[in-house]
Amino acid sequence: MGLSSALASAMSGLRANQAALSIVSSNVANAQTPGYVRESANQSEVVNGGFGASVITTGVSRELDLYVQGQLRTETGGGAYADQIANILSQLQSVYGTPGGSGTLESTLNNFTNALQALSTSAGSQSQQVVALSAAQALALQLNETTKGIQTLRSNAEQDIGVSVTQANAAMTQIAQINSKLLGLAPNDPSAATLMDQRDATIDALSKLVDVRVVVDSTNQANIFTSTGIQLVGANLASQFTFTSPGALDATSLYNSDPMKSGVGTLNIRLPNGANLDVIANNVISSGRIAADIKLRDQTLVQAQTQVDQLAATIASALSDKTTAGTAVAGPPSGFDLDVSNVLPGNTVNLTYTDTATNSQRQITIINVTDPAALPLQNAANANPLRVGIDFSGGMGSIVAQLNTALGANHLQFSNPAGTTLRVVDDGTSSVTVNAASVTKTITSLTSGNPQLPVFTDGGSIYTGAIKATGSQMTGLAGRIQVNAALVADPTRLSVYNTSPVTPLGDTTRSDFLYSQLTSATFSYSPETGLGSTSQPFSGKIANYLQQFLTLQSNASTQATQLQQGQGVVVSTLQQKFNSTASVNLDTEMSNLIQLQNAYAANAHVMSVVQSMMNTLLQAQV
Repeated sequence: MGLSSALASAMSGLRANQAALSIVSSNVANAQTPGYVRESANQSEVVNGGFGASVITTGVSRELDLYVQGQLRTETGGGAYADQIANILSQLQSVYGTPGGSGTLESTLNNFTNALQALSTSAGSQSQQVVALSAAQALALQLNETTKGIQTLRSNAEQDIGVSVTQANAAMTQIAQINSKLLGLAPNDPSAATLMDQRDATIDALSKLVDVRVVVDSTNQANIFTSTGIQLVGANLASQFTFTSPGALDATSLYNSDPMKSGVGTLNIRLPNGANLDVIANNVISSGRIAADIKLRDQTLVQAQTQVDQLAATIASALSDKTTAGTAVAGPPSGFDLDVSNVLPGNTVNLTYTDTATNSQRQITIINVTDPAALPLQNAANANPLRVGIDFSGGMGSIVAQLNTALGANHLQFSNPAGTTLRVVDDGTSSVTVNAASVTKTITSLTSGNPQLPVFTDGGSIYTGAIKATGSQMTGLAGRIQVNAALVADPTRLSVYNTSPVTPLGDTTRSDFLYSQLTSATFSYSPETGLGSTSQPFSGKIANYLQQFLTLQSNASTQATQLQQGQGVVVSTLQQKFNSTASVNLDTEMSNLIQLQNAYAANAHVMSVVQSMMNTLLQAQV
């Protein structure tokens, strides 16, 4: 190895040390820069004359764990999802109010029932009638306010989807632009490292909005997909979300996979290949803030609204509906006769029969549905009771024909022996036994001679639970419910239920009935409330139902908070693990700096020695 080779090696060492020193300086300078990944110099040995080797800096490497980075992005999306769910459910608890506090559904319902009890105790005094009426109005107002609070949260989620979509589109576009800049650059190019830092930071931001899976190809292009395989970003092309919102939502604004029937904002995605997909209908995203907002808007808060609508509907119907048992028909075949005159849309005929082959008891609810577009009614598998929609507007002949067609397979037969009497019996095959039958009608008059009273109305209309193609009358009822205007004008009707003859002064029949219905009667509730199942719906007193769904919501909020906290720990742990490799450690950089300083000094000393030897050689030649 000659002196010239030694000199060249020392000079290459100085250049390599200078490059490494520059990188260390950059690391130190960017120690607090968000998204900056620590860099290190790539050095390669170069053979020099067969006796020694010099060194060359071939670029930089970003020090990060790709596996941990991928896991961190997945959990970041889960964390953003959990944060949003917990946040909104916590706000929902505020809508319900503090349990036991004033101005809650529980307290206003108790105040109303207590006022009715006091009305009976005072033998129907006028002052107590006014108190009871005021309590009824307070209950209706509280139901209105609860609906307003729930729908405000749904509208907020709707608005947040729009904001998040704008952010996601900007992030995907930026990632595609960085991909274009990286095209043709080697992964270890110093300028590429800076661009990859920017790209990673943007992907991290995107992962908070939607679930992402990143695949980097041989040309250093980041291809981003959702967990369902839908491509968000290609080599240099980005997908784009499109969100169209109707604005503020109300209880009847519900999602439908048919855009023409949907009452909420539509979310689509245009893929890099030009295809368009309905994000919600195709389950394109499953995590991140957008997925959380969709679930809240279309499921969680809709169920919360259904719960208060069911409460409002049950209270209204409990006070106004009259159920009359059928008259037994001696067999064979045996069954019951029912008077179906004045059955309003939404009113029902209720049947109970036993399947003798399985010895199982089944129930059927026949509902008067006058909107043909709403028929047939849909039932979940093993629904009990089975709901059957029949149009009663065509007269008895039509009613009988429809029922025999719909329920003949259940071994039930229907006929019209006279007038408005509907007869239901078994078909004589001994396959079923008709155990009970009744008809439930809504009393619309304040003085019908019955204790039933339409205390509450749907706006200004009588509530009957009518079903139309646009949905059930129950949907959004809690936001529309109010005290019957005729009762407000004449509070004495809380006690007077007959005018011919006039209800005797002090008669508490009506107030006794109203109080009993609210405190002692048992009702069944829709499985859509989240309580019970289609085969075994939840049943209980109104107060029990209220406690059940409030407890259900409280538990959901608690679980969401616990999930949020657990997810936060996971994200924090992964972030620390990722940072242990990717973040700049000043102690490590200072140690590297000392090593570079020593190496630089050693290389410089080699050059000095070589220079001295060359001078000696030149002097010897002279």
